[in-house]
Amino acid sequence: METGPAIFAGLAFTLFGAGLLVWTGARTLHRVPVALGTAPAAAATFAVTLGAAFVILGVWCFGRI
Repeated sequence: METGPAIFAGLAFTLFGAGLLVWTGARTLHRVPVALGTAPAAAATFAVTLGAAFVILGVWCFGRI
């Protein structure tokens, strides 16, 4: 019963985290601001931290299956 929601949550978290990491990497590589109106290093660090946290959370959800 619980495998369906765990698979959905794991997939959602992992895809969002991976997408955020790829997007942040592409923005940083092209030297474009990650977030407007903030310090570039702080915004990139915050986005990478959240992206990694979402990937870890998604892997944890898959581990609960």
